[in-house]
Amino acid sequence: QVQVVESGGGSVQAGASLRLSCTISGLTFDDYAIAWFRQAPGKAREGVSCISWNARTTYYADSVKGRFTISRDNAKSTVMLQMSSLRPEDTALYYCAAEAHTGFCDLLREHSSWDQYQHNYRGQGTQVTVSS
Repeated sequence: QVQVVESGGGSVQAGASLRLSCTISGLTFDDYAIAWFRQAPGKAREGVSCISWNARTTYYADSVKGRFTISRDNAKSTVMLQMSSLRPEDTALYYCAAEAHTGFCDLLREHSSWDQYQHNYRGQGTQVTVSS
């Protein structure tokens, strides 16, 4: 059984930093790209960042580029998302998903609409709230 568990969210002031973690069990972790998505009430689901299985390919949405950094530790089956200079518009439920498609990070780059996408493996998410 695949389990996807996110942690690290919280309520912070604008300008603060948070580090999200995503730990996945029940699959061969280094066979999967891992992506972070976020969903705010009334807004479209947004693909925030992605890292390929070997970490050679990463993707960042324009809205977070230069402020967020994604990394992975395959030995620990964990992906981290370091978020700095947080803004109120970063407020959302953040979740991670494991994607077997080898070019999934490139798909995030090419497509902006993800509301209808059905993940095979995703977590429940962790809430990030940034106040001004």
